[in-house]
Amino acid sequence: MSAPNKEPSAALALTMGDPAGIGPELALRVWQDRKRDLIPAFALYADIDLIRGLARAAGFDAETVIQPVANATAAASIFESALPVVPVALAKPAVAGKPDVANGAATILSISEAVGEVAAGHASAVVTNPIAKSVLYDAGFKHPGHTEYLGALAQKFWPSAAAEPVMMIAAPMLRVVPVTIHVPLKDVPALLTTDKIVKCARIVDAALKRDFGIAAPRLAFAGLNPHAGEDGALGSEDRSVIEPAIRQLRAEGIDASGPFAADTMFHDAARKTYDAAIAMYHDQALIPIKTLAFDDGVNVTLGLPFVRTSPDHGTAFSIAGKGIASASSLKSALHLAASMSARRRASAPT
Repeated sequence: MSAPNKEPSAALALTMGDPAGIGPELALRVWQDRKRDLIPAFALYADIDLIRGLARAAGFDAETVIQPVANATAAASIFESALPVVPVALAKPAVAGKPDVANGAATILSISEAVGEVAAGHASAVVTNPIAKSVLYDAGFKHPGHTEYLGALAQKFWPSAAAEPVMMIAAPMLRVVPVTIHVPLKDVPALLTTDKIVKCARIVDAALKRDFGIAAPRLAFAGLNPHAGEDGALGSEDRSVIEPAIRQLRAEGIDASGPFAADTMFHDAARKTYDAAIAMYHDQALIPIKTLAFDDGVNVTLGLPFVRTSPDHGTAFSIAGKGIASASSLKSALHLAASMSARRRASAPT
């Protein structure tokens, strides 16, 4: 593990997600558990009245416990005694479990403000609470999802830096990366190209080295078709698209293997043979990790000039406000963001 940077680290920037979902209540609960679980300091980008209302419902003196701050710079110094909140005003009061398109703009602003804080040096990394894409689409959101929007923000705030967002879901027992993400399944074969797979794998290999401390990453590739195409009998893409990508990666010195039948890649013995599994489409990657680590998986966006993690669950409108949602994934996301940003600081040129 890389030695920690001697300079004090900035706090993390945590977005509120959809204000009617479980994100705001989980942020407060994680702060409550800050000492027991050694939670890294964060500033929450959210509506101050919403968070104070949640604090009152939890029995806190909300005026004392919830402290507005101008940016994340002050968060670390007050985190032990109060939850620092950078105000992002809602258009309408949020009702748990009832998303409102009127608040879509504030949800989006929470994300862009958090990313801007990292660009300004006020925060060390971004951690995002879950959004409801359908609600944001009705509010004019033009991106397929969080990952793509973060790529656009990277280009805005770091115009000279490369930004090729790649989604990884990480847990202690498995890391998975889908080459294609939020697209209809029927479109996947046409979208898969050798070049796309190679570019994705290069980003994963570099991130495993820089952000996870793995000196020689091992990448295993799933086939697109059943039985990885059965030598062409069940589809040609595995031979014509995926195998050439693997050969090219090996020629570049990347430890790439496959393509393997996806139905045999995720049992205990198989997972010990690689550091990340590269899948060809969304569900091929996410079904195994959500089965194995539903409460602990973390969504990580690789290929950006800043660190971004997120809990690997949705807004959970059906249980919002009931106090029963698990905070495990958000805690893992905060810890992983702090670890990744520390590694980047340690490896940065002096």
